[in-house]
Amino acid sequence: MCRSEEYRGRWVALDNILYEPSSTQPHEADVVDSDEDLGELCTRMREADRTACAILFCQNTPSPPRMTRRAIRAERASRSGSMHH
Repeated sequence: MCRSEEYRGRWVALDNILYEPSSTQPHEADVVDSDEDLGELCTRMREADRTACAILFCQNTPSPPRMTRRAIRAERASRSGSMHH
């Protein structure tokens, strides 16, 4: 869901959530509502008496790929090398 352009950068209210085994990440859920403004979303949820939904923020950009230790060391070395003239 958070990979969808429709929800990127928005707060999303979820109901009927099924979680991945041994994880806190939703595997399946019904999207009830979404908004860029958390306060507005919460107001609508209260007005609709939907107070038991989970609310998740979908980041604007996907998480950066994880770097290996070798890549981190190489990046640090290039930074320190560029700092010394």
